Amino acid sequence: MTSKQTVDEFIRQPSLAIVGVSRNGKKFGNIAYRELTSKGYRLHIVHPQAETVEGAPCYRSLAELPEAVGGVLLVVPPDQTEAAVRQASAAGIRRVWMQQGAESPEAVRFCEENGLAHVEGECILMFAKPRFPHLAHRWVWGLLGRLPQ
Repeated sequence: MTSKQTVDEFIRQPSLAIVGVSRNGKKFGNIAYRELTSKGYRLHIVHPQAETVEGAPCYRSLAELPEAVGGVLLVVPPDQTEAAVRQASAAGIRRVWMQQGAESPEAVRFCEENGLAHVEGECILMFAKPRFPHLAHRWVWGLLGRLPQ
């Protein structure tokens, strides 16, 4: 279960990497990239094939990032998450957010066994300076007792 402290520490990071932004611009990774960038986060896109996406340069791996980042947001299918978590650990990134739907038991286990702070099963847009409709979604989850404690 994800803790409120882990969520809060992740969203306090000014510089993050994001894996799962697509070239077509229509995936949730692109929405997250645009939203987080508009809220002042400095995001570095990791894409193994693209030179640029969303008008920003891409890096082929987390090891190629131009600066140290405070965490990595993973918006990829679960079968790709474990490899991305391993890549984060190898690159010295100690915080991982597995966007709702990206988590896998193997990735969670790797994080736990290797001391990576991780968020799983949560939508980052509900926590990182949320706006409507994510603010309303967070409010409802709060009423239902489903927010991290």
